[in-house]
Amino acid sequence: MNPTGHGHDQPGSRMARRWHGIRHAITPHSHESSGRVDRALETSRRGIRALTWSFAGLLVTACGQLALVAFTGSVALLGDTFHNFADALTALPLGLAFLLGRRAATRRYTYGFGRAEDLAGVVVVLVITASAAFAAAEAIDRLLNPRPVAHLWVVAVAGVIGFAGNELVARHRITVGRQIGSAALVADGLHARTDGFTSLAVILGALGVAFGFPAADPIIGLLITAAILVVLRDAAKEVFRRLMDGVEPATVDQAEQTARAVPGVHDVANLRMRWIGHRLHAELAIRVDRTLTVDQAHHLAHEVEAQLRQTTPRLASANIHTEPATA
Repeated sequence: MNPTGHGHDQPGSRMARRWHGIRHAITPHSHESSGRVDRALETSRRGIRALTWSFAGLLVTACGQLALVAFTGSVALLGDTFHNFADALTALPLGLAFLLGRRAATRRYTYGFGRAEDLAGVVVVLVITASAAFAAAEAIDRLLNPRPVAHLWVVAVAGVIGFAGNELVARHRITVGRQIGSAALVADGLHARTDGFTSLAVILGALGVAFGFPAADPIIGLLITAAILVVLRDAAKEVFRRLMDGVEPATVDQAEQTARAVPGVHDVANLRMRWIGHRLHAELAIRVDRTLTVDQAHHLAHEVEAQLRQTTPRLASANIHTEPATA
């Protein structure tokens, strides 16, 4: 065999290679590599580890509070405890989504399974809704049917436990979520941080009861419900945007500017971007000089993708179509 690969080529094989090169240059394509797949798998592993530790932390926190609820009878503490249990449970659908997202794409699911993370966000929203409804119902019932709150110092201690547990979990989830680009994990961390402050509100309820205002406990329970509803609104917005393929306009503008700035690109058209799980994907057409060869156009597409990866955080793929610029 000729080591150069040219001496014994048949005319038909040379024509086939040329035609393959032309089709590759003028049709949409992405430049994936095993290294990028490995990085994607590693981000999922880190997300799963973060969820495992945070689930354990919130479960321990909630169980400790639950034991004190039975001891004190505080409805504010009950609402906070139930919400912490709900927060711990949100780790389950997110963890399942991270595991599912690690599966390779198939002939049926050609984009892979990253969208499972967005569907898990819907489950998280439903769990938050249920916890808000439960907290509100318990607080209203306690206002209508007052019952004494015993051992106020225990209620205060439980509030401190709730704050500490939620804050530790929040820091871990937010840090890992930002590092791997998971909006769902960051949102869940911010949710835990909000819950930490609602746990501190339980202490205010205990102080109110101590100073002769028994209604302070259920009122704080209602305030906790209001705080949960604020978190619910923000979480629902984010989940809805992801399900509708929403991307920040500034990100789209930056990607267009980056592609246009590459020498040899006359214009950019039909730029579309979407989040699939915690990875961003882009599709665009670049208009180039009609005198470029197939190899030159292909090299230019590579250069555009490289620049997009440098300026667009969490960009996993860019499908780039080259077309001749109009005169």
